Amino acid sequence: MSSWDPINLAVHVARGRWFTLFASFLIMTASGATYIFSAYSAAIKSSLAYDQRTLNTISFFKDLGSSVGVLPGLVNEVAPPSVVLATGAAMNFFGYLMIYLAITGRTPRPRLWQMCLYICVGANSQAFANTGALVACVRNFPDSRGAVLGLLKGFVGLSGAIFTQLYLAFYGHGGDPRSLVLLVAWLPAAVSLVFLHTIRYMKPPPHRHQSHEFKVLCSLLYITLALAGFLMAVIILQSRFEFSQRAYTAGSVVVLILLFLPLVVVAREEASNWKRGKPPIGGPPLESKPIDPKASITSPKKNSVTSSSALADVFRAPKRGEDYSILQAIASVDMLIIVIATICGVGGTLTAIDNMGQIGQSLGYDAQSVATLVSLISIWNYAGRVVAGFASEILLVKYRLPRPLLLTLVFLLSCAGHLLIAFGSIPASLYAASVITGFCFGAQVPLFFAIISEVFGLKHYSTLHNFGGAASPIGSYILNVKVAGQLYDRTAVRQNAIGNMSNSSFASSSSESSLATCVGEECFKLAFIIITAVTMAGAAVMLVLVWRTWEFYRGDIYSRHRGGGEAKKELEEKEEMVPMLEQRLD
Repeated sequence: MSSWDPINLAVHVARGRWFTLFASFLIMTASGATYIFSAYSAAIKSSLAYDQRTLNTISFFKDLGSSVGVLPGLVNEVAPPSVVLATGAAMNFFGYLMIYLAITGRTPRPRLWQMCLYICVGANSQAFANTGALVACVRNFPDSRGAVLGLLKGFVGLSGAIFTQLYLAFYGHGGDPRSLVLLVAWLPAAVSLVFLHTIRYMKPPPHRHQSHEFKVLCSLLYITLALAGFLMAVIILQSRFEFSQRAYTAGSVVVLILLFLPLVVVAREEASNWKRGKPPIGGPPLESKPIDPKASITSPKKNSVTSSSALADVFRAPKRGEDYSILQAIASVDMLIIVIATICGVGGTLTAIDNMGQIGQSLGYDAQSVATLVSLISIWNYAGRVVAGFASEILLVKYRLPRPLLLTLVFLLSCAGHLLIAFGSIPASLYAASVITGFCFGAQVPLFFAIISEVFGLKHYSTLHNFGGAASPIGSYILNVKVAGQLYDRTAVRQNAIGNMSNSSFASSSSESSLATCVGEECFKLAFIIITAVTMAGAAVMLVLVWRTWEFYRGDIYSRHRGGGEAKKELEEKEEMVPMLEQRLD
Protein backbone atom coordinates (compact mmCIF):
# COMPACT_ATOMS: atom_id res chain seq x y z
CA MET A 1 0.00 0.00 0.00
CA SER A 2 1.51 3.31 -1.05
CA SER A 3 2.15 5.87 1.68
CA TRP A 4 0.51 8.51 -0.48
CA ASP A 5 -2.30 7.36 -2.72
CA PRO A 6 -4.84 10.17 -3.03
CA ILE A 7 -7.64 8.07 -4.48
CA ASN A 8 -7.40 5.23 -1.98
CA LEU A 9 -6.89 7.70 0.85
CA ALA A 10 -10.05 9.56 -0.16
CA VAL A 11 -11.99 6.30 -0.23
CA HIS A 12 -10.51 5.38 3.15
CA VAL A 13 -11.63 8.71 4.64
CA ALA A 14 -15.12 8.51 3.14
CA ARG A 15 -15.66 5.02 4.56
CA GLY A 16 -14.29 5.78 8.04
CA ARG A 17 -16.39 6.25 11.12
CA TRP A 18 -14.96 9.75 11.63
CA PHE A 19 -16.42 10.79 8.29
CA THR A 20 -19.72 9.30 9.45
CA LEU A 21 -19.54 11.66 12.42
CA PHE A 22 -18.78 14.62 10.14
CA ALA A 23 -21.71 13.74 7.88
CA SER A 24 -23.93 13.56 10.95
CA PHE A 25 -22.82 17.08 11.87
CA LEU A 26 -24.15 18.37 8.55
CA ILE A 27 -27.38 16.39 8.84
CA MET A 28 -28.03 17.75 12.32
CA THR A 29 -27.19 21.28 11.17
CA ALA A 30 -29.86 21.03 8.47
CA SER A 31 -32.46 19.43 10.76
CA GLY A 32 -33.26 22.38 13.03
CA ALA A 33 -35.82 24.17 10.87
CA THR A 34 -38.38 24.02 13.66
CA TYR A 35 -36.34 26.57 15.64
CA ILE A 36 -36.81 29.31 13.02
CA PHE A 37 -40.59 29.06 12.84
CA SER A 38 -40.92 32.62 14.12
CA ALA A 39 -38.91 33.87 11.12
CA TYR A 40 -41.57 32.73 8.61
CA SER A 41 -44.67 32.48 10.82
CA ALA A 42 -45.69 36.03 9.92
CA ALA A 43 -45.75 35.02 6.24
CA ILE A 44 -48.10 32.12 7.06
CA LYS A 45 -50.30 34.39 9.12
CA SER A 46 -50.61 37.14 6.53
CA SER A 47 -50.84 34.89 3.46
CA LEU A 48 -53.64 32.73 4.86
CA ALA A 49 -55.33 35.47 6.96
CA TYR A 50 -54.93 33.59 10.25
CA ASP A 51 -55.44 35.05 13.68
CA GLN A 52 -52.84 34.51 16.40
CA ARG A 53 -54.68 31.60 18.01
CA THR A 54 -54.81 29.76 14.69
CA LEU A 55 -51.12 30.43 14.07
CA ASN A 56 -50.26 29.12 17.53
CA THR A 57 -52.32 26.01 16.82
CA ILE A 58 -50.09 25.38 13.81
CA SER A 59 -47.08 26.05 16.03
CA PHE A 60 -48.33 23.40 18.46
CA PHE A 61 -48.46 20.77 15.74
CA LYS A 62 -44.95 21.81 14.73
CA ASP A 63 -43.78 21.15 18.30
CA LEU A 64 -45.75 17.90 18.37
CA GLY A 65 -44.06 16.64 15.21
CA SER A 66 -40.56 17.54 16.34
CA SER A 67 -40.97 16.10 19.85
CA VAL A 68 -42.63 12.74 19.21
CA GLY A 69 -39.98 10.28 18.08
CA VAL A 70 -41.90 7.00 18.43
CA LEU A 71 -42.29 6.39 14.69
CA PRO A 72 -38.62 6.88 13.70
CA GLY A 73 -37.63 4.77 16.68
CA LEU A 74 -39.78 1.90 15.48
CA VAL A 75 -38.46 2.25 11.93
CA ASN A 76 -34.92 2.21 13.26
CA GLU A 77 -35.59 -1.06 15.05
CA VAL A 78 -36.17 -2.93 11.79
CA ALA A 79 -34.32 -0.91 9.13
CA PRO A 80 -30.84 0.56 8.56
CA PRO A 81 -30.14 4.28 9.08
CA SER A 82 -30.36 4.94 5.34
CA VAL A 83 -34.07 4.04 5.38
CA VAL A 84 -34.66 6.26 8.41
CA LEU A 85 -32.87 9.21 6.78
CA ALA A 86 -34.61 8.71 3.41
CA THR A 87 -38.00 8.62 5.10
CA GLY A 88 -37.19 11.78 7.01
CA ALA A 89 -35.99 13.55 3.86
CA ALA A 90 -39.21 12.70 2.02
CA MET A 91 -41.34 13.90 4.95
CA ASN A 92 -39.37 17.14 5.23
CA PHE A 93 -39.67 17.94 1.53
CA PHE A 94 -43.38 17.09 1.37
CA GLY A 95 -44.40 18.93 4.54
CA TYR A 96 -42.61 22.23 3.97
CA LEU A 97 -43.16 22.25 0.20
CA MET A 98 -46.92 21.99 0.74
CA ILE A 99 -46.72 24.90 3.18
CA TYR A 100 -44.76 26.94 0.62
CA LEU A 101 -47.27 26.17 -2.13
CA ALA A 102 -50.14 27.14 0.17
CA ILE A 103 -48.74 30.50 1.29
CA THR A 104 -47.71 31.45 -2.25
CA GLY A 105 -51.17 30.69 -3.64
CA ARG A 106 -49.98 27.92 -5.94
CA THR A 107 -52.52 25.54 -4.42
CA PRO A 108 -56.06 26.16 -3.20
CA ARG A 109 -56.24 27.63 0.29
CA PRO A 110 -55.83 24.65 2.63
CA ARG A 111 -58.00 24.00 5.63
CA LEU A 112 -56.50 24.40 9.07
CA TRP A 113 -56.21 20.67 9.65
CA GLN A 114 -54.25 20.35 6.42
CA MET A 115 -51.75 23.03 7.45
CA CYS A 116 -51.40 21.34 10.84
CA LEU A 117 -50.76 18.04 9.07
CA TYR A 118 -48.19 19.56 6.71
CA ILE A 119 -46.12 21.17 9.44
CA CYS A 120 -46.41 18.14 11.73
CA VAL A 121 -45.08 15.88 8.96
CA GLY A 122 -42.30 18.33 8.08
CA ALA A 123 -41.27 18.81 11.71
CA ASN A 124 -41.34 15.07 12.40
CA SER A 125 -38.57 14.69 9.84
CA GLN A 126 -36.30 16.24 12.49
CA ALA A 127 -36.96 13.23 14.71
CA PHE A 128 -36.04 10.91 11.82
CA ALA A 129 -32.76 12.76 11.24
CA ASN A 130 -31.97 12.71 14.95
CA THR A 131 -32.67 8.99 15.22
CA GLY A 132 -30.75 7.98 12.10
CA ALA A 133 -27.64 10.06 12.79
CA LEU A 134 -27.51 9.98 16.59
CA VAL A 135 -28.00 6.26 17.03
CA ALA A 136 -25.36 5.45 14.43
CA CYS A 137 -22.81 7.79 16.02
CA VAL A 138 -23.45 6.49 19.53
CA ARG A 139 -22.90 2.92 18.33
CA ASN A 140 -19.78 3.92 16.39
CA PHE A 141 -18.29 5.83 19.37
CA PRO A 142 -19.50 3.88 22.40
CA ASP A 143 -16.67 5.10 24.65
CA SER A 144 -17.31 8.80 23.92
CA ARG A 145 -21.06 8.91 23.48
CA GLY A 146 -21.51 11.86 25.84
CA ALA A 147 -19.14 14.10 23.91
CA VAL A 148 -20.55 12.91 20.59
CA LEU A 149 -24.13 13.64 21.64
CA GLY A 150 -23.11 17.06 22.92
CA LEU A 151 -21.52 17.95 19.59
CA LEU A 152 -24.44 16.69 17.53
CA LYS A 153 -27.03 18.48 19.65
CA GLY A 154 -24.87 21.60 19.50
CA PHE A 155 -25.04 21.65 15.71
CA VAL A 156 -28.84 21.38 15.95
CA GLY A 157 -28.75 24.44 18.17
CA LEU A 158 -26.74 26.40 15.59
CA SER A 159 -28.95 25.38 12.68
CA GLY A 160 -31.36 28.29 13.03
CA ALA A 161 -28.60 30.90 12.81
CA ILE A 162 -27.00 29.09 9.86
CA PHE A 163 -30.33 28.89 8.03
CA THR A 164 -30.82 32.62 8.59
CA GLN A 165 -27.39 33.49 7.16
CA LEU A 166 -27.95 31.31 4.10
CA TYR A 167 -31.36 32.88 3.57
CA LEU A 168 -29.85 36.39 3.71
CA ALA A 169 -27.13 35.34 1.26
CA PHE A 170 -29.68 33.94 -1.20
CA TYR A 171 -32.39 36.59 -0.90
CA GLY A 172 -30.81 39.55 0.89
CA HIS A 173 -32.23 41.95 3.44
CA GLY A 174 -35.94 42.44 2.99
CA GLY A 175 -36.40 39.22 1.05
CA ASP A 176 -39.73 37.45 0.97
CA PRO A 177 -39.99 35.27 4.11
CA ARG A 178 -41.93 32.73 2.05
CA SER A 179 -38.67 31.92 0.28
CA LEU A 180 -37.29 30.78 3.63
CA VAL A 181 -39.97 28.06 3.72
CA LEU A 182 -38.79 26.85 0.31
CA LEU A 183 -35.19 26.77 1.57
CA VAL A 184 -36.31 24.75 4.58
CA ALA A 185 -38.12 22.34 2.24
CA TRP A 186 -35.25 21.35 -0.05
CA LEU A 187 -31.98 21.92 1.84
CA PRO A 188 -32.39 19.41 4.75
CA ALA A 189 -33.75 16.79 2.35
CA ALA A 190 -30.81 17.28 0.00
CA VAL A 191 -28.23 16.97 2.79
CA SER A 192 -29.78 13.73 4.08
CA LEU A 193 -29.89 12.23 0.59
CA VAL A 194 -26.24 13.14 -0.12
CA PHE A 195 -25.06 11.24 2.97
CA LEU A 196 -27.67 8.51 2.78
CA HIS A 197 -25.17 5.64 2.52
CA THR A 198 -22.49 7.31 4.64
CA ILE A 199 -24.44 6.98 7.89
CA ARG A 200 -24.12 3.35 8.89
CA TYR A 201 -23.23 1.19 11.86
CA MET A 202 -19.51 0.41 12.10
CA LYS A 203 -17.64 -1.76 14.53
CA PRO A 204 -15.20 0.34 16.57
CA PRO A 205 -11.60 -0.84 16.03
CA PRO A 206 -10.08 -2.85 18.88
CA HIS A 207 -6.89 -0.76 18.77
CA ARG A 208 -8.63 2.52 19.54
CA HIS A 209 -7.50 4.63 22.50
CA GLN A 210 -10.28 6.46 24.27
CA SER A 211 -8.07 9.33 25.45
CA HIS A 212 -6.88 10.04 21.90
CA GLU A 213 -10.44 9.72 20.59
CA PHE A 214 -11.63 12.30 23.07
CA LYS A 215 -8.84 14.72 22.08
CA VAL A 216 -10.04 14.53 18.48
CA LEU A 217 -13.57 15.27 19.64
CA CYS A 218 -12.25 18.26 21.58
CA SER A 219 -10.67 19.57 18.38
CA LEU A 220 -14.07 19.33 16.72
CA LEU A 221 -15.62 21.14 19.68
CA TYR A 222 -13.20 24.05 19.31
CA ILE A 223 -14.28 24.45 15.68
CA THR A 224 -17.94 24.57 16.68
CA LEU A 225 -17.10 27.23 19.27
CA ALA A 226 -15.38 29.26 16.56
CA LEU A 227 -18.45 28.85 14.34
CA ALA A 228 -20.77 29.97 17.13
CA GLY A 229 -18.53 32.94 17.93
CA PHE A 230 -18.43 34.06 14.32
CA LEU A 231 -22.21 33.76 13.98
CA MET A 232 -22.63 35.81 17.14
CA ALA A 233 -20.34 38.55 15.83
CA VAL A 234 -22.07 38.64 12.44
CA ILE A 235 -25.50 38.87 14.06
CA ILE A 236 -24.41 41.81 16.21
CA LEU A 237 -22.94 43.62 13.21
CA GLN A 238 -26.02 42.97 11.09
CA SER A 239 -28.22 44.44 13.80
CA ARG A 240 -26.15 47.65 13.90
CA PHE A 241 -25.20 48.18 10.27
CA GLU A 242 -26.90 47.77 6.94
CA PHE A 243 -25.21 44.98 4.96
CA SER A 244 -25.05 44.76 1.19
CA GLN A 245 -25.90 41.58 -0.68
CA ARG A 246 -22.20 40.97 -1.22
CA ALA A 247 -21.52 41.27 2.53
CA TYR A 248 -24.26 38.76 3.32
CA THR A 249 -22.75 36.38 0.78
CA ALA A 250 -19.25 36.80 2.21
CA GLY A 251 -20.52 36.07 5.72
CA SER A 252 -22.26 32.93 4.54
CA VAL A 253 -19.10 31.74 2.79
CA VAL A 254 -17.18 32.03 6.07
CA VAL A 255 -19.96 30.13 7.85
CA LEU A 256 -19.74 27.31 5.29
CA ILE A 257 -15.94 27.19 5.61
CA LEU A 258 -16.19 26.81 9.38
CA LEU A 259 -18.98 24.28 8.95
CA PHE A 260 -16.81 22.11 6.70
CA LEU A 261 -13.60 22.69 8.66
CA PRO A 262 -14.15 19.54 10.78
CA LEU A 263 -13.46 17.61 7.58
CA VAL A 264 -9.81 18.63 7.96
CA VAL A 265 -9.68 17.03 11.42
CA VAL A 266 -11.43 13.93 10.09
CA ALA A 267 -9.05 13.59 7.15
CA ARG A 268 -6.02 14.14 9.38
CA GLU A 269 -7.15 11.42 11.77
CA GLU A 270 -7.84 8.94 8.98
CA ALA A 271 -4.54 9.80 7.24
CA SER A 272 -2.71 9.14 10.51
CA ASN A 273 -4.22 5.66 10.66
CA TRP A 274 -3.39 5.17 6.98
CA LYS A 275 0.29 5.98 7.58
CA ARG A 276 0.45 3.59 10.51
CA GLY A 277 -0.82 0.89 8.17
CA LYS A 278 -3.84 0.13 10.31
CA PRO A 279 -7.14 -1.17 8.97
CA PRO A 280 -9.90 1.39 8.42
CA ILE A 281 -10.73 3.04 11.71
CA GLY A 282 -14.37 2.23 11.24
CA GLY A 283 -13.62 -1.45 10.97
CA PRO A 284 -15.97 -3.69 9.06
CA PRO A 285 -19.53 -2.45 8.88
CA LEU A 286 -21.95 -4.02 11.27
CA GLU A 287 -25.16 -5.62 10.16
CA SER A 288 -27.39 -2.74 9.11
CA LYS A 289 -30.26 -4.04 11.14
CA PRO A 290 -29.94 -3.32 14.87
CA ILE A 291 -29.71 -6.15 17.34
CA ASP A 292 -33.00 -7.92 17.79
CA PRO A 293 -34.45 -6.65 21.06
CA LYS A 294 -36.10 -10.03 21.62
CA ALA A 295 -32.68 -11.51 22.26
CA SER A 296 -32.38 -9.61 25.51
CA ILE A 297 -35.91 -10.50 26.48
CA THR A 298 -35.60 -14.23 25.94
CA SER A 299 -32.16 -14.52 27.51
CA PRO A 300 -32.25 -15.71 31.12
CA LYS A 301 -31.86 -12.90 33.64
CA LYS A 302 -31.86 -12.99 37.35
CA ASN A 303 -34.59 -10.40 37.78
CA SER A 304 -36.79 -11.43 34.84
CA VAL A 305 -40.51 -11.77 35.43
CA THR A 306 -43.25 -13.59 33.61
CA SER A 307 -45.89 -11.66 31.72
CA SER A 308 -48.50 -12.68 34.29
CA SER A 309 -46.57 -11.12 37.16
CA ALA A 310 -45.29 -8.07 35.27
CA LEU A 311 -48.40 -6.02 35.98
CA ALA A 312 -48.17 -6.80 39.68
CA ASP A 313 -44.61 -5.46 39.75
CA VAL A 314 -45.47 -2.10 38.16
CA PHE A 315 -45.71 -0.41 41.53
CA ARG A 316 -42.72 -2.28 42.99
CA ALA A 317 -40.05 -0.23 41.26
CA PRO A 318 -36.35 -0.99 41.75
CA LYS A 319 -33.92 1.40 43.34
CA ARG A 320 -33.11 4.61 41.50
CA GLY A 321 -30.41 4.11 38.93
CA GLU A 322 -31.35 0.51 38.25
CA ASP A 323 -33.21 -0.54 35.13
CA TYR A 324 -36.92 0.22 35.39
CA SER A 325 -39.44 -1.43 33.14
CA ILE A 326 -41.41 0.95 30.93
CA LEU A 327 -44.56 0.59 33.04
CA GLN A 328 -42.62 0.98 36.29
CA ALA A 329 -41.06 4.22 35.07
CA ILE A 330 -44.30 5.66 33.68
CA ALA A 331 -46.18 4.83 36.89
CA SER A 332 -43.49 6.27 39.17
CA VAL A 333 -43.80 9.55 41.07
CA ASP A 334 -40.44 10.67 39.70
CA MET A 335 -41.68 10.42 36.11
CA LEU A 336 -44.86 12.28 37.03
CA ILE A 337 -42.74 15.09 38.45
CA ILE A 338 -40.58 15.18 35.31
CA VAL A 339 -43.65 15.33 33.04
CA ILE A 340 -45.26 18.15 35.04
CA ALA A 341 -41.99 20.09 35.11
CA THR A 342 -41.58 19.60 31.35
CA ILE A 343 -45.08 20.92 30.69
CA CYS A 344 -44.49 24.00 32.84
CA GLY A 345 -40.86 24.80 32.02
CA VAL A 346 -40.27 23.67 28.44
CA GLY A 347 -43.78 24.75 27.43
CA GLY A 348 -42.98 28.31 28.47
CA THR A 349 -39.70 28.55 26.56
CA LEU A 350 -41.27 26.98 23.46
CA THR A 351 -44.02 29.60 23.59
CA ALA A 352 -41.44 32.38 23.73
CA ILE A 353 -39.44 30.92 20.84
CA ASP A 354 -42.45 30.29 18.61
CA ASN A 355 -43.89 33.77 19.15
CA MET A 356 -40.67 35.76 18.92
CA GLY A 357 -41.57 36.99 15.43
CA GLN A 358 -44.98 38.30 16.51
CA ILE A 359 -43.52 39.70 19.73
CA GLY A 360 -40.96 41.66 17.74
CA GLN A 361 -43.61 42.94 15.32
CA SER A 362 -45.90 44.06 18.12
CA LEU A 363 -43.04 46.03 19.69
CA GLY A 364 -42.10 47.73 16.43
CA TYR A 365 -39.03 45.69 15.42
CA ASP A 366 -38.35 45.52 11.68
CA ALA A 367 -37.85 42.29 9.72
CA GLN A 368 -34.06 42.43 10.04
CA SER A 369 -34.28 42.80 13.81
CA VAL A 370 -36.68 39.87 14.02
CA ALA A 371 -34.20 37.75 12.04
CA THR A 372 -31.52 38.84 14.52
CA LEU A 373 -33.68 37.72 17.44
CA VAL A 374 -34.21 34.31 15.85
CA SER A 375 -30.47 33.91 15.25
CA LEU A 376 -29.66 34.86 18.83
CA ILE A 377 -32.06 32.19 20.07
CA SER A 378 -30.36 29.63 17.84
CA ILE A 379 -26.82 30.44 18.98
CA TRP A 380 -27.67 30.54 22.66
CA ASN A 381 -29.65 27.35 22.23
CA TYR A 382 -26.34 25.80 21.19
CA ALA A 383 -24.54 27.40 24.15
CA GLY A 384 -27.15 26.10 26.57
CA ARG A 385 -26.79 22.52 25.34
CA VAL A 386 -23.01 22.54 25.54
CA VAL A 387 -22.80 24.29 28.89
CA ALA A 388 -25.54 22.22 30.52
CA GLY A 389 -24.07 18.95 29.29
CA PHE A 390 -20.48 19.54 30.34
CA ALA A 391 -20.91 21.89 33.31
CA SER A 392 -23.49 19.65 34.97
CA GLU A 393 -21.03 16.77 34.67
CA ILE A 394 -18.29 18.80 36.37
CA LEU A 395 -20.58 19.77 39.24
CA LEU A 396 -21.87 16.21 39.56
CA VAL A 397 -18.45 14.55 39.56
CA LYS A 398 -16.68 17.08 41.79
CA TYR A 399 -19.42 18.25 44.15
CA ARG A 400 -22.20 15.63 43.76
CA LEU A 401 -24.59 18.42 42.80
CA PRO A 402 -27.87 16.86 41.56
CA ARG A 403 -28.88 17.62 37.98
CA PRO A 404 -32.51 18.30 39.03
CA LEU A 405 -31.20 21.22 41.10
CA LEU A 406 -29.44 22.65 38.05
CA LEU A 407 -32.63 22.24 36.05
CA THR A 408 -34.50 24.16 38.74
CA LEU A 409 -32.02 27.02 38.38
CA VAL A 410 -32.50 26.97 34.61
CA PHE A 411 -36.26 27.31 35.12
CA LEU A 412 -35.76 30.31 37.38
CA LEU A 413 -33.42 31.91 34.86
CA SER A 414 -36.00 31.45 32.10
CA CYS A 415 -38.47 33.41 34.23
CA ALA A 416 -36.22 36.44 33.78
CA GLY A 417 -36.51 36.07 30.01
CA HIS A 418 -40.31 35.78 30.21
CA LEU A 419 -40.54 38.95 32.29
CA LEU A 420 -38.35 40.83 29.81
CA ILE A 421 -40.84 39.86 27.09
CA ALA A 422 -43.78 40.89 29.28
CA PHE A 423 -42.23 44.32 29.79
CA GLY A 424 -40.83 44.62 26.29
CA SER A 425 -40.83 48.41 26.17
CA ILE A 426 -37.53 48.42 28.08
CA PRO A 427 -34.76 49.25 25.55
CA ALA A 428 -33.04 46.16 24.12
CA SER A 429 -35.10 43.93 26.44
CA LEU A 430 -36.14 41.64 23.61
CA TYR A 431 -32.52 40.99 22.61
CA ALA A 432 -31.71 39.99 26.19
CA ALA A 433 -34.88 37.89 26.34
CA SER A 434 -33.91 36.00 23.17
CA VAL A 435 -30.48 35.22 24.64
CA ILE A 436 -31.93 33.98 27.94
CA THR A 437 -34.74 32.03 26.30
CA GLY A 438 -32.43 30.34 23.79
CA PHE A 439 -29.91 29.40 26.48
CA CYS A 440 -32.53 28.02 28.85
CA PHE A 441 -34.30 26.00 26.18
CA GLY A 442 -30.99 24.50 25.08
CA ALA A 443 -29.97 23.73 28.67
CA GLN A 444 -33.23 21.98 29.46
CA VAL A 445 -32.80 19.34 26.75
CA PRO A 446 -29.62 17.55 27.95
CA LEU A 447 -30.54 17.95 31.61
CA PHE A 448 -33.95 16.31 31.18
CA PHE A 449 -32.52 13.46 29.11
CA ALA A 450 -29.64 12.91 31.53
CA ILE A 451 -31.95 12.85 34.55
CA ILE A 452 -34.19 10.24 32.91
CA SER A 453 -31.20 8.02 32.07
CA GLU A 454 -29.79 8.31 35.60
CA VAL A 455 -33.00 7.76 37.56
CA PHE A 456 -34.61 5.03 35.43
CA GLY A 457 -31.56 3.27 33.98
CA LEU A 458 -30.59 2.61 30.39
CA LYS A 459 -32.45 -0.57 29.47
CA HIS A 460 -35.51 1.28 28.12
CA TYR A 461 -33.93 4.70 27.77
CA SER A 462 -34.90 5.21 24.12
CA THR A 463 -38.57 4.76 24.97
CA LEU A 464 -38.54 6.68 28.25
CA HIS A 465 -36.73 9.76 26.97
CA ASN A 466 -39.23 9.97 24.10
CA PHE A 467 -42.05 9.64 26.62
CA GLY A 468 -40.63 12.49 28.68
CA GLY A 469 -40.04 14.61 25.60
CA ALA A 470 -43.63 14.13 24.43
CA ALA A 471 -44.79 16.23 27.39
CA SER A 472 -43.36 19.45 25.92
CA PRO A 473 -46.03 19.78 23.17
CA ILE A 474 -48.68 19.61 25.90
CA GLY A 475 -47.14 22.60 27.61
CA SER A 476 -46.77 24.34 24.28
CA TYR A 477 -50.46 23.82 23.46
CA ILE A 478 -51.68 25.07 26.83
CA LEU A 479 -49.40 28.10 27.09
CA ASN A 480 -49.04 28.92 23.40
CA VAL A 481 -52.51 28.30 21.99
CA LYS A 482 -54.80 28.66 24.98
CA VAL A 483 -52.93 31.46 26.77
CA ALA A 484 -50.71 33.51 24.43
CA GLY A 485 -52.80 33.04 21.28
CA GLN A 486 -56.19 33.82 22.83
CA LEU A 487 -54.93 36.82 24.79
CA TYR A 488 -53.20 38.24 21.70
CA ASP A 489 -56.34 37.94 19.57
CA ARG A 490 -58.51 39.44 22.31
CA THR A 491 -56.20 42.44 22.57
CA ALA A 492 -55.98 42.80 18.79
CA VAL A 493 -59.78 42.80 18.43
CA ARG A 494 -60.11 45.38 21.20
CA GLN A 495 -57.51 47.63 19.56
CA ASN A 496 -59.25 47.25 16.21
CA ALA A 497 -62.62 48.12 17.74
CA ILE A 498 -61.22 51.22 19.42
CA GLY A 499 -59.47 52.25 16.22
CA ASN A 500 -62.72 52.10 14.29
CA MET A 501 -64.50 54.03 17.07
CA SER A 502 -67.42 51.64 16.80
CA ASN A 503 -68.57 48.80 19.00
CA SER A 504 -70.46 47.33 16.07
CA SER A 505 -67.20 46.28 14.47
CA PHE A 506 -66.88 43.64 17.17
CA ALA A 507 -69.90 41.86 15.73
CA SER A 508 -68.00 41.21 12.53
CA SER A 509 -64.82 40.22 14.34
CA SER A 510 -65.00 36.74 12.85
CA SER A 511 -63.95 38.21 9.53
CA GLU A 512 -61.82 41.08 10.79
CA SER A 513 -59.99 39.50 13.72
CA SER A 514 -58.15 37.19 11.40
CA LEU A 515 -56.51 40.27 9.88
CA ALA A 516 -56.22 42.25 13.12
CA THR A 517 -52.69 42.91 14.30
CA CYS A 518 -51.87 43.80 17.87
CA VAL A 519 -49.41 46.60 18.55
CA GLY A 520 -47.71 47.45 21.80
CA GLU A 521 -46.45 45.91 25.01
CA GLU A 522 -49.90 44.78 26.10
CA CYS A 523 -50.15 42.19 23.29
CA PHE A 524 -48.10 39.58 25.18
CA LYS A 525 -47.75 41.17 28.62
CA LEU A 526 -50.42 39.27 30.52
CA ALA A 527 -49.60 36.01 28.69
CA PHE A 528 -45.96 36.04 29.74
CA ILE A 529 -46.77 37.06 33.28
CA ILE A 530 -48.91 33.91 33.43
CA ILE A 531 -46.13 31.89 31.78
CA THR A 532 -43.68 33.21 34.39
CA ALA A 533 -45.96 32.02 37.18
CA VAL A 534 -46.38 28.60 35.54
CA THR A 535 -42.61 28.25 35.08
CA MET A 536 -42.02 29.10 38.73
CA ALA A 537 -44.53 26.42 39.63
CA GLY A 538 -42.51 24.01 37.48
CA ALA A 539 -39.36 24.99 39.38
CA ALA A 540 -41.17 24.27 42.66
CA VAL A 541 -42.21 20.85 41.37
CA MET A 542 -38.64 20.13 40.28
CA LEU A 543 -37.45 20.97 43.80
CA VAL A 544 -39.54 18.03 44.97
CA LEU A 545 -37.48 15.79 42.68
CA VAL A 546 -34.30 17.37 44.09
CA TRP A 547 -35.45 16.39 47.58
CA ARG A 548 -36.41 12.87 46.47
CA THR A 549 -33.13 12.19 44.65
CA TRP A 550 -30.70 14.04 46.92
CA GLU A 551 -29.27 10.92 48.56
CA PHE A 552 -29.14 9.14 45.22
CA TYR A 553 -27.00 11.86 43.66
CA ARG A 554 -24.82 12.12 46.76
CA GLY A 555 -23.78 8.52 46.17
CA ASP A 556 -21.81 6.99 43.31
CA ILE A 557 -24.30 6.87 40.44
CA TYR A 558 -21.64 5.47 38.09
CA SER A 559 -20.87 2.34 40.11
CA ARG A 560 -23.27 -0.02 38.35
CA HIS A 561 -21.87 0.94 34.92
CA ARG A 562 -18.33 -0.13 35.78
CA GLY A 563 -17.55 -3.54 34.45
CA GLY A 564 -14.46 -4.16 36.55
CA GLY A 565 -11.07 -2.75 37.47
CA GLU A 566 -10.16 -1.87 33.90
CA ALA A 567 -13.41 -0.01 33.32
CA LYS A 568 -12.98 1.82 36.60
CA LYS A 569 -9.44 2.82 35.65
CA GLU A 570 -10.66 4.08 32.28
CA LEU A 571 -13.38 6.16 33.96
CA GLU A 572 -10.89 7.67 36.39
CA GLU A 573 -8.63 8.47 33.45
CA LYS A 574 -11.55 10.27 31.78
CA GLU A 575 -12.26 12.36 34.85
CA GLU A 576 -8.61 13.33 35.26
CA MET A 577 -8.22 14.22 31.58
CA VAL A 578 -11.42 16.22 31.10
CA PRO A 579 -13.84 16.69 34.01
CA MET A 580 -16.42 17.92 31.54
CA LEU A 581 -16.72 14.53 29.84
CA GLU A 582 -20.27 13.28 29.72
CA GLN A 583 -21.06 10.34 31.99
CA ARG A 584 -19.85 6.95 30.87
CA LEU A 585 -22.81 4.80 29.83
CA ASP A 586 -22.75 1.09 29.62
